[in-house]
Amino acid sequence: MEVEKNVKLHVTDLGEGKPVVLIHGWPLSDAMYEYQYAELIQKGYRVIGITLRGFGLSDKPGGAYNYDVYADDIKVILDKLKIEGATIGGFSMGGATVIHYVAKYNAAHVSKLALFGAAAPLWTKRADFNYGFWTKEDVNGLIALNNTNRPQLFENFGKIFPANETSVSAGQGAWLGTIQAQASPYAMAESMKALRDTDLREDLKKIKIPTLILHGTQDKICSYELAEQMHKSIANSTLVPFEKSGHALFIEELPKFNAELIKFIK
Repeated sequence: MEVEKNVKLHVTDLGEGKPVVLIHGWPLSDAMYEYQYAELIQKGYRVIGITLRGFGLSDKPGGAYNYDVYADDIKVILDKLKIEGATIGGFSMGGATVIHYVAKYNAAHVSKLALFGAAAPLWTKRADFNYGFWTKEDVNGLIALNNTNRPQLFENFGKIFPANETSVSAGQGAWLGTIQAQASPYAMAESMKALRDTDLREDLKKIKIPTLILHGTQDKICSYELAEQMHKSIANSTLVPFEKSGHALFIEELPKFNAELIKFIK
């Protein structure tokens, strides 16, 4: 679907019924939600998975990559599809993106928000925000590695993605590997700058709709502390800890993940 002249995004739109809009994390695509789609469709929901520009099967233009651009792209697609009363969910960077979408557009087209291992309100530490694992210098190192040895960056993240060596199988790891290999290196670097620099604390205060926060307590990429901060700042929010999961909670505890999401959508 076209979001601006010469920029088309890959959108998965399957099933009938109450709409569920899902936004992937960095550097994946909407294909990460394969096992959410399967169950949601079977349970009578319509799934709309948007792959952000620069990732997966979407176009990969130059220019800006940040939560503003992503939120604008989501708005165009939900306008075109005439979606109303959807639950919008986002994983990791996608969680930060949907927070910004709901805040910027006053929850247009959506009535509920779901956040999975979200990289928010800040992914990097600040003088007044000492949560999470990453400093801006750390992220500059990740960007440098992206631009010199991207396979090594994928390998490094693969090691810290699950809670432990066995919680994500080799096959699942390989499947995720094929998805992230589709990402544009330029989009990956630019969106890491957004992850490094963006402060969503003011956005959290603007969220009035019911919000579900699902987060692995063993997350080594987006610390569980971030979930606690989101829960504190989003008025109408529920936090569900995933004790056996790292960042990959959507596969590490798949049955629980889907059950909690469906219970919330209902």
